[in-house]
Amino acid sequence: MSESRSGTGGTSAPTVLRMILGRRLQERRQGAGASLEDAASALRVTPLTIRRLEKAEVALKPLYVEKLLQTYGAGPQEIDEFVALAERANEPGWWYAYRDVLPNWFSGYVSLETGAKTLRTYEPHYVTGLLQTYRYARRVLSGGFPNDSDEDLERRVDLRLRRQCLLERPDAPTLWVVMEEAVLHRVVGGPEIMREQVERLLEVSELAHVGVDIVPFTAGAHVGACAPFTYFRFEEPELPDIVYSEILSGAMYLDQRSDVSAHLEAHNRMSLLTSDGDSRALLNRMRKEYS
Repeated sequence: MSESRSGTGGTSAPTVLRMILGRRLQERRQGAGASLEDAASALRVTPLTIRRLEKAEVALKPLYVEKLLQTYGAGPQEIDEFVALAERANEPGWWYAYRDVLPNWFSGYVSLETGAKTLRTYEPHYVTGLLQTYRYARRVLSGGFPNDSDEDLERRVDLRLRRQCLLERPDAPTLWVVMEEAVLHRVVGGPEIMREQVERLLEVSELAHVGVDIVPFTAGAHVGACAPFTYFRFEEPELPDIVYSEILSGAMYLDQRSDVSAHLEAHNRMSLLTSDGDSRALLNRMRKEYS
């Protein structure tokens, strides 16, 4: 599955609940011994449409869901429950209020982030968004969106800070961040802002569900010296592990096992290039440098 980063039009990446329901529909069809062609015939659509429904590439219309489940021999109670979930899956998330400043290629990321049990992130350029301070985030976003009005920029910052609320939930996910030392030397907004940001990293690194590893310059060349990425793992058994990766011209959502395994192995290898004690020592040294 992939999503173009350029522009804000087009179909957004699938939401977590839509992905779950799509996979359940696929399992229900296969359990009933029905082919894609059988399902397509029931809805008078093409087999490609059924495949896209099952891959959560399009919204799940309740009438489609009801007709498909009837075709697969489901009972009235199961159909009613599934249709209710489909209606929920079509409801906009809290981030929908920011749709004017949230590109479609990133809306899927926010949904996955909100529903994930584990997030593992690699960042070679900036502090990861979930750990940014207000002033640091504002400077980073102003550089990324230089043509924004002050109002739009503030809304982008507000969205980023609202995303951080997931770390304060009772069921907060585990967040494991690996960053390059270069991130700490890239002066964003000046020494005062950088000191505040380093102090924030020291603060959150003490939380039981947050890990912050800093790969030092002395590590040299390593397997992860590439584009930033985030690995998502979910509690729901229907959902595969997913990797989100950014490049200059696009962003991709990867769920093929080989792709996910490669990124997971890279994250594991990079984490071995440092330790909690070394990372904290480096953060404390940088805090002094910015004083």
